[in-house]
Amino acid sequence: MTSLENVNGTDRDVNGPGWRSRRLLLAADGVGYSLHDTVMEAGTETYMHYAHHVEAVYCISGQAELINEETKEVHQLGPGTLYVLDRHDPHTFRALTEVRNVCVFTPALTGQETHDASGAYPSADDMASMSNPAAQ
Repeated sequence: MTSLENVNGTDRDVNGPGWRSRRLLLAADGVGYSLHDTVMEAGTETYMHYAHHVEAVYCISGQAELINEETKEVHQLGPGTLYVLDRHDPHTFRALTEVRNVCVFTPALTGQETHDASGAYPSADDMASMSNPAAQ
């Protein structure tokens, strides 16, 4: 068992431009998915394209827009909204206010991933080789 309080300020508390992700469950926990409490700062836009992961996001608070970059569809997000990126959809998350989401990734993240230039997290194989240079 853990709590958000126990994760705050640890290596599971990861920040990037305009976001903070507290990673409650990770690959090392052995459940096959990772669970994150993520806050997006008001006024930020974040391009993401999870080429190696499927993400489900449940909005707890705030207002945002999700733009599908392939279709240009804009979806309004608010408390109680769930979306799933099950086709590795390139998308932009536009936080109109501060937004708090609960995110689930499969396969599970290791914990230190951040978005690369393409908006993706590295694959599990890439993360393993980065943490074990002898495997390269």
